[in-house]
Amino acid sequence: MNADDTRLLRIAYDEARAGFDEGGCPIGSVLARGREVVAQGRNQRVQKGDPIAHGEMDALRKAGRQKSYRDTTLYTSLSPCMMCTGTIIQFGIPRVVVGENKNFGGNEDFLRSKGVEVIIADDPDCIALMQRFIDEKPELWAEDIAE
Repeated sequence: MNADDTRLLRIAYDEARAGFDEGGCPIGSVLARGREVVAQGRNQRVQKGDPIAHGEMDALRKAGRQKSYRDTTLYTSLSPCMMCTGTIIQFGIPRVVVGENKNFGGNEDFLRSKGVEVIIADDPDCIALMQRFIDEKPELWAEDIAE
């Protein structure tokens, strides 16, 4: 990870924190092209009553149509679920920076098998926020991961 990765992952964390403060699932995401933010978003399943409004999906929706994603990086505070993983692959996003995968081991190996570069940051703020959410709202967490 470089300084830009750290800065952009922090924006994803800030989105996750905002979602937590709104009573939702604390998962934030940023789509960047080089050093520039294309869009940022957060999990809004609770806030919007939308079961597929995951953080990655929110950022991609806000990015709107792109001619190509092949020069982008997706930053996400938590390892992506299979739905978001499929979207990353479908859009050809070549690089994903994950804040943490301790609380939820997503699909890093599957992404890598499809040629996506995956970097796990093991960010202590991302880990602590998600653990707090799981401890305080286990039923909402179970709903988010479809358990």
